[in-house]
Amino acid sequence: MRNWLVPALAALLLLNGCSWIKSWGDDDDLSEPAKLVEFEPTLEVGKVWSSGVGKGLDKAGRQLRPAYNSGTIYAADYKGLLLAIDADNGNKRWEIKTDLPFTGGPGISGNLLMMGTENGEVFAFDASTGTQLWSATVTSEVLAAPSEADGIVVVRCIDGRVFGLDPDTGQRLWIYDHSVPLLTLRGNSPPLLRAGVVYVGYDGGQVVALDLEDGTLMWEQTLVTTEGRTELERLSDIDGQIVFIASDLLVSSYKNRLASLAADSGRLLWFKDISSATGVAVNRINLALTDKEGNLWMLDRRNGAESWKQDQLLRRDLTRPVFFGSFVVVGDLEGYLHWVNVSDGQFAAREKVGGDGFAGPPLVVGNTLYAMTKKGKLLAYRAGAALN
Repeated sequence: MRNWLVPALAALLLLNGCSWIKSWGDDDDLSEPAKLVEFEPTLEVGKVWSSGVGKGLDKAGRQLRPAYNSGTIYAADYKGLLLAIDADNGNKRWEIKTDLPFTGGPGISGNLLMMGTENGEVFAFDASTGTQLWSATVTSEVLAAPSEADGIVVVRCIDGRVFGLDPDTGQRLWIYDHSVPLLTLRGNSPPLLRAGVVYVGYDGGQVVALDLEDGTLMWEQTLVTTEGRTELERLSDIDGQIVFIASDLLVSSYKNRLASLAADSGRLLWFKDISSATGVAVNRINLALTDKEGNLWMLDRRNGAESWKQDQLLRRDLTRPVFFGSFVVVGDLEGYLHWVNVSDGQFAAREKVGGDGFAGPPLVVGNTLYAMTKKGKLLAYRAGAALN
């Protein structure tokens, strides 16, 4: 990401990403992205279809990432375009132009399609037709996609508040308030809903567990302390994907901390000093993540033991990795998708997509991988035997 410095201190709450923040204090980080190494591909990758999603993203750090449900891909652009696409062939099922300043979503649950806006609004649509069902007002911009479970829509705002809304009407059911630091990265960890609990990562390095029914605090754990001489040194955001597996939570922070927590109590099980604002991906015992320098890691999710580290994509502003069969896939700032072997960390395939990077991590559904560029190009890929 190559973003502009916002001069007003109040606007620092809107920092987009992290790569230019690093350049303030370390000359080594001013170097260009690592040049891509040549390799002999061992995996055949083929594009299945591509489709346009309006204007895509602007440069304001919006979290507009495709979502899948029941054979349909849902996607949106920052100008208010919302569309449903057949996941098999890329044909549009429906499209609406709302003129809403979308910033977070889509979130999908059953037939409920949810979007957040920069004006502190939540809109719900009928997923089968695109018809607007209701709207609700919250207290600030919504960057993380709204989620729904057990009859409650959960919305996280950039001011730290979390709302529980009625999925039929949008009426407010509860609110949880948590402070956030003055200076943060622009992004929010999407709420994770599991077994009647809402797990939320905060900009000050905390993870909280809330009762889904009424929003009361069940526990809070500080993953990393906000120590440092300056606001920049104290950046501790938990903005990436939190994963629940077995009875554990796997969480990463921008400030050198990857950790496993007991989901029922927040008790720290293990930690490793790796900095990542994009979050983690888990497949069985394997845990994959990209750090802020551009290393791709494979760890044992049970204890954090390192399997391998791929260091040939430094400063390429990598997305969160996703598992795709026996590979992990990451996107970079120049619009390349990289397939890497889970077993040894070696490159297996590479595809040039373009579009100045990606709107978020790829989305894997079965044997198909979907990726959306910041310019609004949505593509589907298959690899290996899935091509036939």
